[in-house]
Amino acid sequence: MTTLPASDIQLPLFIYAQREPLTQKSAWIALDEHYRDRASHFQLSRLFAANDKRGETMVAEGAGIYLDYSKNLVTSETMALLMQLARQCGLQDRIEAMFRGDKINNTEGRSVLHTALRKPAGERLVVDGEDVVAQVQEVLGRMEQFAHQVRSGEWLGHTGRPIRHVVNIGIGGSDLGPMMAHEALRYYSKRDISLHFLSDVDGAALLETVRALPAEQTLFIVCSKTFTTLETITNAHAARTWLVSQLGDEKAVARHFAGVTTNIEEAGQFGIDPDNMFGFWDWVGGRYSMTSAIGLSTMIAIGPENFRELLRGFHAMDEHFRTAPLERNLPAILGMLTVWYTNFFGASSQAVLPYSQYLKRLPAYLQQLTMESNGKHITVNGEPIEYQTSPVYWGDNGINGQHSFYQMLHQGTQLVPCDFIGFCKPLEQIGDQHELLMANMFAQSEALAFGKGADQVREEGTPEELVPHRVFEGNRPSNSMLVEELTPYSLGTLVALYEHSVFTQGVIWNLDSFDQWGVELGKQLAKRTARQLIDPNQPLHHDSSTNALIRRFRDCKQQHEQPQAKAA
Repeated sequence: MTTLPASDIQLPLFIYAQREPLTQKSAWIALDEHYRDRASHFQLSRLFAANDKRGETMVAEGAGIYLDYSKNLVTSETMALLMQLARQCGLQDRIEAMFRGDKINNTEGRSVLHTALRKPAGERLVVDGEDVVAQVQEVLGRMEQFAHQVRSGEWLGHTGRPIRHVVNIGIGGSDLGPMMAHEALRYYSKRDISLHFLSDVDGAALLETVRALPAEQTLFIVCSKTFTTLETITNAHAARTWLVSQLGDEKAVARHFAGVTTNIEEAGQFGIDPDNMFGFWDWVGGRYSMTSAIGLSTMIAIGPENFRELLRGFHAMDEHFRTAPLERNLPAILGMLTVWYTNFFGASSQAVLPYSQYLKRLPAYLQQLTMESNGKHITVNGEPIEYQTSPVYWGDNGINGQHSFYQMLHQGTQLVPCDFIGFCKPLEQIGDQHELLMANMFAQSEALAFGKGADQVREEGTPEELVPHRVFEGNRPSNSMLVEELTPYSLGTLVALYEHSVFTQGVIWNLDSFDQWGVELGKQLAKRTARQLIDPNQPLHHDSSTNALIRRFRDCKQQHEQPQAKAA
């Protein structure tokens, strides 16, 4: 049991801010000198030639993930300096503060407790006088009961037919997390129930989603903590209108809608039965919420037991991050390598390349996790940041990427560190296809690291005028992660690995990784602009460009509506 002393519950704002600027820390200065004097000239081919055990020693393992970071532009001295910087920035203290429930979300005065969502039943974590683990387990129990009813066919729609189609309505983490998890764990899903995801307010998104769905067998799960998120509630009302028009009865809403929300009043007015509402807490950020009630659609797809395995994998990586020494700590290693390339090599992006069809949505999920967390320009002290923060995360299924953007990775002018992710055992085996898949992953990391020189190209008989075009400089850094098999457990470890890597980066950059004020301005402006697009009599007070665009839209809309009016 972890109980906070009363004196620690109300923490002063910015208590975890670093007082000494990052660039003035001795470890940062030492890293800068190390980069300028040595690391900027590192060649991976030479580093491997100088140490024939490099590929066996620059590795780390935890929670079932084997990480080979030997193909990075680092030496043991580099890694020691990076971990020294982590210690000077108080990483270990910040880790404990997060797991303890301290209010490390500085600008909102909130705890950050997504790790409590996956604590085993029976453990306790008391924050502000409440056992948050007990609360989590109560919601999980209700989710499991509901999921069982839907999966077994016990839950009947308004016309008495079982549910066979589930539509998750959300936005951001309420969409990206469940969608990624469903794709990743499709192998384990109940195939006679189809899952669909609706986030875009483009009307085509809803219509294309429901076009082939029988309303009498469709369940909508509305994911909005406040039940006021504009995009989500707009889609929810449109889905409600469609359902009622199909079934002809307002009472049908109670049997075809569930809500993941804490706003019982609004959800009740919408028509959702309180028994079908599942809450979560303000200490769960949207991009960290896939293991909360936001995962209800995932649980319906893969079943409560597999969902518990997913939680168990998350918790295993949580414990590894909390207890492993920094030098063998997977999230710390990945996070510090990102700092190394972002701040010293000037890398502006990072590629995530899973060699698994099931993980094709992982890069999209990580885009929000990483860039919404650390895309900040102000420290927690409120001071401007004078160094680069979050790189752009991007990527795709590795095989598809090889015939798309790998050309730039190999021969482009930008340095793009890469994360390769692969599995030793396939879920589906067809001949030697899995071996071919993994051969490509290993070959790509090798080619990025060592390339192909002009002499080798000439030896292959290449005409001299084509030699420069066929040279691969190599020296492109990458990590390789190997996992035994893609299971609910291993997916949990992978996602938690990136969650904690992002946290590590945020600690070093002295920013709040858990707020997202940059998302709010566009939302506020959109509400005002929407009124102006709907009502042409609304005055315009934007800049000249925005005003002109709105007038152009109004004119096009009017021209489109006039022929329709004449035809009517």
